[in-house]
Amino acid sequence: MEKNNLTGVSEFLLLGLSDDPDMQPLLFGLFLSMYLVTVLGNLLIILAVISDSHLHTPMYFFLSNLSLTDVSFSTTTIPKMLVNLQTHSKSITYAGCLTQLTFFSLFAFLESLLLTVMAYDRLVAICHPLHYLVIMNPCFCGLLVLVSFSISLLTSLLHYWMVSQLTFCEDVEVPHFFCDPPQLFNLSCSDTFINNILIYFIGAILGGVPLSGILYSYTRIISSILRVSSSGGKYKAFSTCGSHLAVVCLFYGTGLGVYLSSAVSSSHRKGVVASVMYTVVTPMLNPFIYSLRNKDIKSALWKIIIRRT
Repeated sequence: MEKNNLTGVSEFLLLGLSDDPDMQPLLFGLFLSMYLVTVLGNLLIILAVISDSHLHTPMYFFLSNLSLTDVSFSTTTIPKMLVNLQTHSKSITYAGCLTQLTFFSLFAFLESLLLTVMAYDRLVAICHPLHYLVIMNPCFCGLLVLVSFSISLLTSLLHYWMVSQLTFCEDVEVPHFFCDPPQLFNLSCSDTFINNILIYFIGAILGGVPLSGILYSYTRIISSILRVSSSGGKYKAFSTCGSHLAVVCLFYGTGLGVYLSSAVSSSHRKGVVASVMYTVVTPMLNPFIYSLRNKDIKSALWKIIIRRT
């Protein structure tokens, strides 16, 4: 089979979630609703943090950055899927595919690193409360976000470079609803052994190291909370961590589910459905998790609503 250089490939075909024409309107309505809820919910959290001076603290600074990342993460994949569903087209241009996988990698890794930074913030707040404002000063908080973004950007550019070096045969049908690097490696006619090792190594480092940091932080946090004598103090300490811990479990749990489903099952469809959980559902649920369990966020949102009425 003749190979084509990547520069000669004009487009890829994203097979999406279903080939059934009758399912297209249902999928369009479902994902449009989920996307609008994701954008609205996360933007409301950002607006609440910006508008309320009581929320100008490190914890809410990181939360607003996480919400912005969630909006960006969803915007990387869902709008293109909606356009394809509406136009009954499956195509994405070569440049569009490379752009999509670059930004997808950027925001996926950024979310992982931000969750780690937020765990460290809770560690300092609970284990070193007297030094909290000194340690978590505005400059240091900004530096943590900047470093997280820089690492994610470098990693996403590495993903871009690896895919841009591939050559493809005639079959450019991607069994996914977005340009996922491992799927593109499978379609390539090039020898992707080194690429696969590298991408899983990067995933293990930028997934495993942050997760280890989160687990270490919560080990220290739980140990510190258990030494608190009053039940009220324990509840208050646990309540400040509950929302973050729920988001961590949702993000890493669904991400691990995608990895295991692709490793255990040969069915591409199961992997695609599993991917929906962490690319679409998780960013949509994060605002609900933080707002429903957080009195400060609910109070700030009510103030915004009252001002508008």
